[in-house]
Amino acid sequence: MHIPRPPAPPRRSLLQSGNSRATEGGPPARDGTPRIRKCRVLVPEGKAKVSGNAAPPLLLLLLLLLLAGPYKWDPRARARPQQFFAPRPGPGRVAMGLRVARNLLPALLALLGTLLPAPEAAQVSVYPPDATIPVGGSLLVNCSSDCNSLGLETILSKESRGFGGAEDTFWKAFLLNDIQEDDTPKCFSNCGGVQSMASMTVTVYAFPDRVDLAPLPPWVPAGDNFTLSCHVAGGAPRKSLSVVFLRDKEELGRLSAEGEDPIKMTVTARREDHGANFSCRSELDLRPQGLELFQNSSASQHLQIFVMPTTQPSLVSPKAVEVGTTWNLDCSLDGLFPASEAKVHLEVGGQQLNPKITPRTDAVWAQVATKWEQEGELELKCEVTLAGQRREAVENVTFYSFPAPSLTLSASEVPEGTEVKVECEAFAGALATLRGAPARPPAPKSHFTFSASAQDHRRLFLCSATLEVAGQKFHKNQSRELHVLYGPRLSDKDCPGNWTWEAGSHQTLRCQPWGNPTPKLDCRRKGDDAPLPIGDLKPVKAEIRGTYVCHASSLLKTVTREVVVEVISPDYTLIIIIGVVLVVVLTVAGFLGYHYNRQRKIRKYELQKAQEEAALKLNPLTAPPE
Repeated sequence: MHIPRPPAPPRRSLLQSGNSRATEGGPPARDGTPRIRKCRVLVPEGKAKVSGNAAPPLLLLLLLLLLAGPYKWDPRARARPQQFFAPRPGPGRVAMGLRVARNLLPALLALLGTLLPAPEAAQVSVYPPDATIPVGGSLLVNCSSDCNSLGLETILSKESRGFGGAEDTFWKAFLLNDIQEDDTPKCFSNCGGVQSMASMTVTVYAFPDRVDLAPLPPWVPAGDNFTLSCHVAGGAPRKSLSVVFLRDKEELGRLSAEGEDPIKMTVTARREDHGANFSCRSELDLRPQGLELFQNSSASQHLQIFVMPTTQPSLVSPKAVEVGTTWNLDCSLDGLFPASEAKVHLEVGGQQLNPKITPRTDAVWAQVATKWEQEGELELKCEVTLAGQRREAVENVTFYSFPAPSLTLSASEVPEGTEVKVECEAFAGALATLRGAPARPPAPKSHFTFSASAQDHRRLFLCSATLEVAGQKFHKNQSRELHVLYGPRLSDKDCPGNWTWEAGSHQTLRCQPWGNPTPKLDCRRKGDDAPLPIGDLKPVKAEIRGTYVCHASSLLKTVTREVVVEVISPDYTLIIIIGVVLVVVLTVAGFLGYHYNRQRKIRKYELQKAQEEAALKLNPLTAPPE
């Protein structure tokens, strides 16, 4: 049976103390694999190792020993170095020798391979060891070795561009064309049956075809999270590709884009982000490879932030409105943002109104003034919409009719003593109360009759109607004024008959008739028809004294009254006597005063002269004073 020779292992000596090696030998197993047997060769310590050149004689000697006699392999011989084989009984020495030689032949062949010297491997190098080029580009690769058998193994398209060298330095150039993907080309050399290799790395780079930021939601509630998703189509190498998310010019984060899936980032919405522009930017960083940083940005996405309160709008409207009257309707909602984007919808009974909308700071206010011409209870609705969310308030309003009450007088102007009838009537379920008449409980209709007198002139009657709608009371009034024709009257109260004053005093003469229509007054003095001076008299003169006849007349009649005016003049005799006495008294007093004063001065002068004479007698030689 033929056993194939295994490949030659590297050169190594087996004849060392305590070493063992597995060898093939014996018939193959059932699955066809060679059987493995072990043999152990022991060399005493201190003995010389067998060199590769002495291997053939040694092997020949061992083979002859095996053929010479019937020996068997004894595993227990490891304890007895001098006994490699033990005698074995058998039919014949030759047959036994052949059987042993056949079993040990693989081991001997393996031992021979280890003893023979192995050929040395060639030195191979490649330039450049690493290259980064744009997709579709070309690259010139140079393989060098000390062996002239050179080649390049690669999946890329290649063509030889020359070779050369001499002695122990050889090279060969290859051009790689239209490079579309990464690869690891290997330069190899086959010398003496040994292949040597040197590998390089080719990295292809390409700019992204497109950078897209996924559309943002139309509106995002403040405080909620939203996702920025950036898709980078193309671009290589992906391990050098990253994505930067931007809010306007502010960087929010940077993530690796090695995979093909969209790159996502979660951001919390803030009120101040309303109106901000978000974008993403791809960055292909080839600076470690000696190139540049290549950037490409997506189109911006506009973000709208909103705040919508959970409260309902405040709807301000009267509970009941009279048909045909103008009424105001207000609707407001606080705490929303941005208020300028809020929409307010107002309607009455399904009919849309057109309010004036006024945005305020975090609030919106809508107001409308309108009319309604039909009676009944209708639904009033206010709806505030922002960012697709709605807040609604609903109220009911009752439209009612309330005509003014009817107030009638049998006559608005009657002569004194005429019977007058007053009637007050309310409509549409209202109750009437007549003021200016005797007190009565409210009723749909009220009336009374009286005789007109002068005191009833300009008397005011008020008819008040009260209607209750939707728990509210409404009032309407109607008034009438009564005119009574009477007079004229000229009583002592209004025109006193006797006036007595002192001449020169300040007085007021009063005489005023009254009646309806207003009477005219004419007062004349008996004898000369001088008019009575009615009004302020400053002063009273004696010329106005006398008896006057006054006539007060109107369309109804004329009345007459006499008025006497007396003016008292003062008595001047006593005044004259008192004056004369005063003059005499003053004259006598003046004379006596003059005489007393003259006598006093004379005595003073005489006293002074006597003092001077006495002084001269005492001092005759003293010169008189100058």
